[in-house]
Amino acid sequence: MAVLSFQSPTNFSPTSIPGSSRRRFDSTAGIPSSFTGDGPISSMILRFPPNFVRQLSIKARRNCSNIGVAQIVAAKWSNKPSSGLPSAAAAASSVSAAASAPAAAVPPPVVAPNGVDEEVVAAEGAREIGLKKDSKPSFLSSDGSLTVHAGERLGRGIVTDAITTPVVNTSAYFFNKTADLLDFKEKRSVSFEYGRYGNPTTIVLEEKISALEGAESTLVMASGMCASTVMLLALVPAAGHIVTTTDCYRKTRIFMENFLPKMGITVTVIDPADIAGLEAAVNKYQVSLFFTESPTNPFLRCVDIELVSEICHKRGTLVCIDGTFATPLNQKALAFGADLVVHSLTKYIGGHNDVLGGCICGPLKIVSEIRNLHHVLGGTLNPNAAYLMIRGMKTMHLRVQQQNSTASRMAEILEAHPKVSHVYYPGLASHPEHHIAKRQMTGFGGVVSFEIDGDIERTIKFVDSLKIPYIAPSFGGCESIVDQPAIMSYWDLTQEERLKYGIKDNLVRFSFGVEDFEDVKADVLQALEAI
Repeated sequence: MAVLSFQSPTNFSPTSIPGSSRRRFDSTAGIPSSFTGDGPISSMILRFPPNFVRQLSIKARRNCSNIGVAQIVAAKWSNKPSSGLPSAAAAASSVSAAASAPAAAVPPPVVAPNGVDEEVVAAEGAREIGLKKDSKPSFLSSDGSLTVHAGERLGRGIVTDAITTPVVNTSAYFFNKTADLLDFKEKRSVSFEYGRYGNPTTIVLEEKISALEGAESTLVMASGMCASTVMLLALVPAAGHIVTTTDCYRKTRIFMENFLPKMGITVTVIDPADIAGLEAAVNKYQVSLFFTESPTNPFLRCVDIELVSEICHKRGTLVCIDGTFATPLNQKALAFGADLVVHSLTKYIGGHNDVLGGCICGPLKIVSEIRNLHHVLGGTLNPNAAYLMIRGMKTMHLRVQQQNSTASRMAEILEAHPKVSHVYYPGLASHPEHHIAKRQMTGFGGVVSFEIDGDIERTIKFVDSLKIPYIAPSFGGCESIVDQPAIMSYWDLTQEERLKYGIKDNLVRFSFGVEDFEDVKADVLQALEAI
């Protein structure tokens, strides 16, 4: 039986750029009429109507040695239909006839007048289909739906009929000719150009996060720390000044206290609730940025985002909130006035303890400034990691809902237990910023910090008696994780030095996963009984 065969160009790359005009041309320019439908159908060249790929039988799909080309042409024609297109029945008949013809009858690839292979023209047409700027379709009204479809359904820049976003593994992007390269260099067209500057798979992740955060632009990087440090370097000038809070991720504090001073940058550290201290700092110094977490790590303090944004903006100070503990589902800092939001994608957004990443969300102008430095420093997120993030986000709303519920219920149980001396959780009425959390959060997160009534040895015995959680750093994944910050994050400091940061030897940070609540409850209670 003869096989219908299309020859594929060796440099074919079915990618497109958001809003791209990199190689704009008339969809039928330079293509013989037998292909465009402007003349009689040629037995040598088949024309593909809209949704052609879906009309192919399974057998015909198997017989096509390059169905990818058919997909490209079908997608192109579906987006730019021509009045001369044949009917579906006619096309199916043509395919059937060609498939049953002798192999010798299959013609060589037709070359357009400019010497470009027909399939190359089809591939170039695919590049015209750019990512839609409206990453939140009108029919998606909830965050849960956005985590599944934003950036993909009706808006993906990669031409395919696959439900899942393909991984585009490439380190560079080609130009057909020097004129195209000059168009790009002189900003008449758009291209990723080099893998460090962007990737079609990564773009989908950025669009999905932007839709969820309500941000104009999002930039993803190799880790959360990469996102934080590049943001600080890009936005704070030499000899500048920043304000931050006492409770925060230790590595962020190390960067601020040990590395930024080398650039002459000074730091004011205030309590998360010290509004007077913030006002004094922005009035005394030319503060470029107020950077804090909300909730914070590990005591889950909450900053009044709306109030601090109002204070800072009066003095021209930017506000950046690290919302990793909150997630975009529980808190939308941009809606409360923050200029930027940072996330460690490694945590709730990735959600499976299997991939590293970070992101910055905010206005296009500010994010672009950070992106320019990012292109120089090169902390690029691998497209395979971006794919895992996209996959993880599709179940994010389900995971976070379960984690919120388990953590909230366990916080109440722990607070009432005689062997627990103190519980830190913004969902508890006893939390110092509970009133703020209720106003700006829709859920209080899946992490609970608490202090065991006892010394370091008794706390170690509690941790070691647990059977479900892993003893590990990080949080926000499907699996529960537990650690003693005094050992996991601050063991290189003396006990006195740890106490300066409020880190007691009996402090426990528990990240609840998606396990059944009753199982987790029973495990925690039996571990408390063991001490």
